[in-house]
Amino acid sequence: MAPRKKASSEYKFPHPMENEHLVGHSDTLRNFMDAWEKRDVHPIHPVWMLTGPVGIGKATLAYKIAKMVYGNVGDFFIIDQERNIDKDGKPKPDGKVISVYTVRAMIDKMQMSSMSGDWRVILIDSVDQLNTAASNAILKLLEEPPAKTLFLLVVHQLANVLPTVRSRARVEKMRPLTISQLRELCARFIPEDEVSTETLKLCNGSFGKIANLKTSGGDAIYAELIELLNTEHVNSGDVMALAHKIAPSPELHGILLDAVASFGLADLYPIVTRAIADIKNLYLEPEVGIFKIIMDIKKCL
Repeated sequence: MAPRKKASSEYKFPHPMENEHLVGHSDTLRNFMDAWEKRDVHPIHPVWMLTGPVGIGKATLAYKIAKMVYGNVGDFFIIDQERNIDKDGKPKPDGKVISVYTVRAMIDKMQMSSMSGDWRVILIDSVDQLNTAASNAILKLLEEPPAKTLFLLVVHQLANVLPTVRSRARVEKMRPLTISQLRELCARFIPEDEVSTETLKLCNGSFGKIANLKTSGGDAIYAELIELLNTEHVNSGDVMALAHKIAPSPELHGILLDAVASFGLADLYPIVTRAIADIKNLYLEPEVGIFKIIMDIKKCL
């Protein structure tokens, strides 16, 4: 009997703060450790920007460095969606932008913190989510960084960062994970599941994407999409049924681009990219847009 497929709600992936298992990025960690160990001779750069694709372990590395620096003795300040607040100080984790009120609240806490002489760490996850006012507030802090304060800035797209912020940071470009590194993480966090090589390749070096696919069931839906596209004769009902599975989760819309890439349809890639963007703006029923994209891919095979 085939093993029971795990329900998506059963998957539990650790928050980067709780994840002690860093895979890859030894070069970036070594760069920081070299600078940290020599800080009494050569002052360490106060702002470290960890940049690279989503889900490769940037935040995990940032928390690893933070714990080592402040050592549970100094102060640790975090700016992220979980701590996002509105102008009234009420929680507002909308998953889109981090407000200037969140940054100001952190600055107020930092100014009231103990000045025991221990290092303080400010971790931002991620800079991409700071709105313009929040970015400018951070910039003012970076222009004259407080003594013995380390800034760890997680960045998914370097182009999204204000040039003035970027110019004040030491930028560490982190690479996507290898297939073997992804397998190591799968063996640790989802040991009961057999993750196919196709799924590993689909994730482009991002374990975060594997986690999202597993949580949403996207890996199975992608396999169904590929099977449908490989089937010589399909009816519109089958296509619409699959479109109904993809449409409710915007994070799954990207598997259409992955399918285009899988079949080597380079000329179709920008067309599908625009079509996916149009789904949000033009279609009251997103499954209609998904249906059209699948049919367009099918016509090119």
